[in-house]
Amino acid sequence: MRRLQAFVLSAPLAMALSACGLNGGGSEQEAPAKTANADELSADSMASRDPTGNAPLDATLADDKPRPLMQAQVVLDRLGFAPGVIDGKEGLSTTNAIEGYQKASDLETTGKLDEPTLAALDRWSNIPATRVVTIPESFAAGPFYTTPDDPADQAKMPALSYQSLDEKLAERFHTTVAVLEELNAGNAPVGQVTPTATPTATPTPGASASGDVFTPQPGPPSKFRAGQKIRVPNIGGDAIDATTVRDRDWLLTLALLGVGTGQPKADKIVVDKSDGTLQAFDEAGKLVAQFTATMGSSNDPLPLGDWKILGKAYNPPFNYNPKLFWDAKATDEKAKLPPGPNGPVGVVWIDLSKEHYGIHGTPNPETIGRAESHGCVRLTNWDAARLAQMVSTTTKVSFVA
Repeated sequence: MRRLQAFVLSAPLAMALSACGLNGGGSEQEAPAKTANADELSADSMASRDPTGNAPLDATLADDKPRPLMQAQVVLDRLGFAPGVIDGKEGLSTTNAIEGYQKASDLETTGKLDEPTLAALDRWSNIPATRVVTIPESFAAGPFYTTPDDPADQAKMPALSYQSLDEKLAERFHTTVAVLEELNAGNAPVGQVTPTATPTATPTPGASASGDVFTPQPGPPSKFRAGQKIRVPNIGGDAIDATTVRDRDWLLTLALLGVGTGQPKADKIVVDKSDGTLQAFDEAGKLVAQFTATMGSSNDPLPLGDWKILGKAYNPPFNYNPKLFWDAKATDEKAKLPPGPNGPVGVVWIDLSKEHYGIHGTPNPETIGRAESHGCVRLTNWDAARLAQMVSTTTKVSFVA
C-alpha cells in the first residue's frame, strides 16, 4: 500500500470522533440492519478449511514444501498473537507474537520457538503453513486506482481502496505482495476466467493541485487474475456469522480482511511503549490477544495513563487539516477524504477519551512496529478490525511505559 500522511477523521453519521489531532467524542456507530448475501461475501470462498480436532490433514491440502516458521506464524495469528505480516521470516512482530503466546500459556518468555513452545504448539501441527485458493471473479473485479500523493487529489477519489488485485489479496491473507509472488513463483494463471478489466477512469470535476482536471489513474498491473489457483498463507479464524453484524459494509470489510466474527471480549487493553505491543485481557485477567503496534513519535509522544473508549467508526471518511500536523506541506489545504483500506487510518477508528488520540488501522501493514505515528496507536488493518470486535465502551485502556 502507499505510504500516506496522517489525517484527521471526519464524523461519520452523527458521530463526532477524534483523530490524531482533532477534538471530539462519540459513541459506537450503529447502522440499519442489512443482510450481506453469498455473492457479497464471495471472498469467503477462499476461507480456511481445517481438519477437525487432531484429524490428519488431507494430503491434497499439504504444503508443497516445509515452511516451519511460516507455519508457526499462521498458528499464532489464528490464536490472536499476531505476527504482523506473515512472511516466514524472523522479526520484531514475530518475536512479540511468540512472547505473547508464551505469556498466555505460562511458558518461559524467550520470544523464540524453543522446545517447550514448539511442544505447546504441536497440537496445531496438522495446520499447514499455506493453502491453495481460487480467486473469485467478483473478488478480482476492482476497480483498482492508484492512490495519488496529494490530499486534494485523494479527496476527489471515489474511494481510497486497493490499488491492485495483488494488494487486495495480500491484505486478505495477512501478508505482502512480495510474499505472494514468492509463494507463486512460476505460477501462470490456471483455470482462468476472462479477466475483469479495471474500468476506465472517469474524470472528476475540479482541478488537481497542479491545476489540471483530475482523473483517477488505473492501478499497476497485477500478477494474479480471476480464476487463478494460487498458494497463500493459511490464515484462519476467518469464519463469518453474518447475523452478528448490523453494518453490511463492515461485514464485507471483515470478509476482505479474512477476519472472523468470533473474537474474544476484552475487558482491558494495555498499550506498552517499551515493547511496542497492544495486549488484550479478558475479565479474568487472562491475556487473549497481542498485536505489535506503532505508537507515537518524538513530536507526538504516546500519552501515558488510563483512558476510556468513547466509540468506534467503521470505514470512516476523513477531513485533512494541515494546521494540525507538524509535518504537513506548506501548500496543503483542508480536504475531505473518502473511506477505504488505503485511507490514512485504514478501515476502523477506535476513539479514546484522550483528546486527539485513537487506535486505528493503516495503509502500510509492513511498517507496523518500524515507523512512527502522529501519536495514535496504529495496527495492521486486519488486527485493527479484530480488536474493534473485542472492545466496547466498557473496555479499559492503559498506556504504559
